Amino acid sequence: MPALRAYLGLSCLIAVSAALLAQSPTTISIRLRDGRTGLPVNASNFLVRVDHDETMHNEWVKIADDGSVTVTIPADAKVISVKATYSNGMETFINCDAARESDKERNIWYSIATILSTGIVAPDECARTAFSAKPGEFTFFVRKRDWRDRPED
Repeated sequence: MPALRAYLGLSCLIAVSAALLAQSPTTISIRLRDGRTGLPVNASNFLVRVDHDETMHNEWVKIADDGSVTVTIPADAKVISVKATYSNGMETFINCDAARESDKERNIWYSIATILSTGIVAPDECARTAFSAKPGEFTFFVRKRDWRDRPED
C-alpha cells in the first residue's frame, strides 16, 4: 500500500510538472536588418503583437548590451507581428515586408510554430538581400521613414 501511494504521488507530480512545462513562455530571437544594405540595425524598442490582438507588448522584449534581442511570448500564442522603433521610440521603422503595399502600416503576421521549428526570414521589399534563419529566430528588414511616408496635413 505505501508503494502504491508513492507511485500515485509521483504520477501526480509528473503530470503537474508536464502541465507547467507545457504552459511555459516561448522565447524567440529577433534579428533586425537594414532593408537596403542588410546590415544590423539597432532599434530603440520593439512593438510585439500576437494572435491578431492590437495590444502592443514591448515589455516582452529584452535588448541585451551586445544588441541581441529576445522576445518572450505566451506559450499559447500562434502568430506574431513585430515593429521596431527609433528616435527614442518616437518613430516606427517601415517594415520591408510591406514596403510596396499601399498600407505600409498594416501588420504582417508570422507563424510562431514555424519560427520555432525552422526560423523565418521576412520578405525584403526594400532591396534584394539574402539571409537565412536558424530555428527560433525571426529576421526582418526595415527602413527609416522618409517624406513619402509622412501623413498628409
